[in-house]
Amino acid sequence: MKLLTLNCHAWIEENQMEKINTLARTITEKDYDVIALQEVNQSMNAETADGLIKKDNYAVVLLSELNKLGSSEYELHWGQSHIGYDIYEEGSAILTKYPIKETHSFLITNSTDPAYWKTRRIVGVTAEAEGELISFYSCHLGWWDDAEEPFKEQAMSLLRQVHKEHRFFLMGDFNNNAHIRGEGYDLLTSQGLLDTFVLAEEKDSGITVPGKIAGWEENENPLRIDLILTNQPLRVASSAVIFNGVNKNVVSDHFGVEVEVGFN
Repeated sequence: MKLLTLNCHAWIEENQMEKINTLARTITEKDYDVIALQEVNQSMNAETADGLIKKDNYAVVLLSELNKLGSSEYELHWGQSHIGYDIYEEGSAILTKYPIKETHSFLITNSTDPAYWKTRRIVGVTAEAEGELISFYSCHLGWWDDAEEPFKEQAMSLLRQVHKEHRFFLMGDFNNNAHIRGEGYDLLTSQGLLDTFVLAEEKDSGITVPGKIAGWEENENPLRIDLILTNQPLRVASSAVIFNGVNKNVVSDHFGVEVEVGFN
């Protein structure tokens, strides 16, 4: 099974369509089974394509590019968290080739107001994969020391609401550096979650943010904040940072993470 997570910084990037094309070509080449995307924006005033999704939704545009490349197997599930940059409806998305049995969408913040930029929604799917039911969640959490919406409360809310009766993967931008002890990363692993990066037989540095980005304006250090976590042991053949200028061109202010896992 091949998984990808990417905070795509949608429609804020320069040369956005060129970067979407790079992402679509890579997805077609790598043939990922599940893709988790965060900061998936759509214009507030754009025409509706289907339900709550607008025609300029980043994931919808990405699907269109994938279709042009012959990769038409993916299904999309998207949900809005909040208003971003005053003009976008920002949310997270899951794309998967596996047959979806159930979709998930729930808030993990005290705030439920989409007008408030700290409101956070998790989206996920339960799919039939590798001979079992597996749930995949696209996660975008806040910061450890946020006084209004602390990470600990968000993480515990997330873990209360996921499907624990079978295997699941939490994929996304956790906004907590895995190199810092006693904060968000340690909280997650203390709850029994396993980091596929740690389990991987082959891996690189894992760094997904090399310096300053939105939300980390004072940052001077390389960060490993984009993670793929799971609740049950499994074989992880490889974990690699992608879209970092070495392994494919940069497409966002975050680099992505791709993992290959096995169940035998």
